[in-house]
Amino acid sequence: MSHTVVITGGTRGIGLATARRMAGAGHRVAVTARNPPTEQLPDGVTFHAADMTDADGLDAALTDIRDQHGPIGILVANAGLTHDQLVLRLSDDDFAHVIDANLTGSYRIAKRVIREMMKARWGRLVFVSSVVGFTGQTGQANYAASKAGLLGLARTLAREFASRGVTSNMVVPGPIDTAMLEAVDDATREGITAAVPLGRYGTPDEVAAAIQFLCSDDAAFITGAVLPVDGGLAMGL
Repeated sequence: MSHTVVITGGTRGIGLATARRMAGAGHRVAVTARNPPTEQLPDGVTFHAADMTDADGLDAALTDIRDQHGPIGILVANAGLTHDQLVLRLSDDDFAHVIDANLTGSYRIAKRVIREMMKARWGRLVFVSSVVGFTGQTGQANYAASKAGLLGLARTLAREFASRGVTSNMVVPGPIDTAMLEAVDDATREGITAAVPLGRYGTPDEVAAAIQFLCSDDAAFITGAVLPVDGGLAMGL
């Protein structure tokens, strides 16, 4: 069955790979981001400008999506940003901004789409976290806290809306070959690779495959789950 899918942060990396997979499966796909895409979107995928920290702008984007595609049945909350700094140098504003974008933004959009899922008695929520949310990372107190917080959000939504056929799960990527890692120096990249039991970075499409599964009818009995896609980096999280 075809559904309307919203993917935040869907213009590159994991979000774009997920858009390709979901569109290829026949869904109606809308992606959001703060800035227009720099890569070609898959055929039929629409772009809607939205900042997860701007409630009014988010409302406007969701209205456009519903007008074009119909009621929203699947949400992939993937948008996120970083502002790295050691804790003693990290300003309160920079800590709060990352939390607002990554964690509160995910809550903000989930709250706005759940009601129509409840009405349909079917829905899929998938939150994209990070292995850093479980292991911690020097210079990323704000990012790690925001990604760790998604676990409590996803599982609370799983409990609150299970009776209405809405599942809520979390995917936890490890080191993935995206633009964020391309900016890392060679020595750091080699160190990260050495720490991964499978000995390599993952690809955005490998994460997208996990997301697609959790959005499918085959995953109807899975909710409140944490699915690592990390090459074994954080076994037991």
